[in-house]
Amino acid sequence: MGLFVVMIGVQGAGKGTQAQLLSEEFNIPHISTGDLFRAMKTQDTPLAREVQALMAQGALISDEITNRMVEERLKEADAQSGAIFDGYPRNVDQAAVLVNLLEKKDQKIAATILMELDRDIAFKRAEGRRYSQDKSRVYNVYFNPPKVEGIDDVDGQPLFQREDDKPEAVNERIDTFYEVTMPIIPYYKSEGMRIVEINADQSIDAVKNDVFTAVNSVKA
Repeated sequence: MGLFVVMIGVQGAGKGTQAQLLSEEFNIPHISTGDLFRAMKTQDTPLAREVQALMAQGALISDEITNRMVEERLKEADAQSGAIFDGYPRNVDQAAVLVNLLEKKDQKIAATILMELDRDIAFKRAEGRRYSQDKSRVYNVYFNPPKVEGIDDVDGQPLFQREDDKPEAVNERIDTFYEVTMPIIPYYKSEGMRIVEINADQSIDAVKNDVFTAVNSVKA
């Protein structure tokens, strides 16, 4: 069997970072819906053109199209022996579709990694971010503040906060996660699938050790 792992966690939990580390360690692709959407902007396929048209209209991408994108990605050669899913599935309907997509390949989800993080910490990790003007440096007013408030340590220019890191936007994303994405966990549990809970309120290396231990245990 291949190694197919689903990463689930509230924003700020670090699932993207850990997904990339797993991808490099086990030589399987890191499949992020955000990356898939960005790739669609430069591709010339019927599905890509459909997505491009929706993006141009500012329309939401439906579950049906998102599922098709993931299905197409799973057909590629590098995804035959496994993949790390980050940002997909986003809801219970997508979770059921992923199970079916893998069943078509005679595969299954080896484990779902739930990266647990207190809501207040998740909020501070996102809302606290401040960027240098060239976006090459990121600070956090709560955990990694600049030496002078609001000023980049390197070039002395003012730092800025992205619009989607403003309090209202952050709280909306967190609410959506708990209301829409978290129900995947009881759903997968009811289907007898393995859920591994990881404390995401640790250093990157400590979280990595816990995640790698969990994945190695299902890979054995």
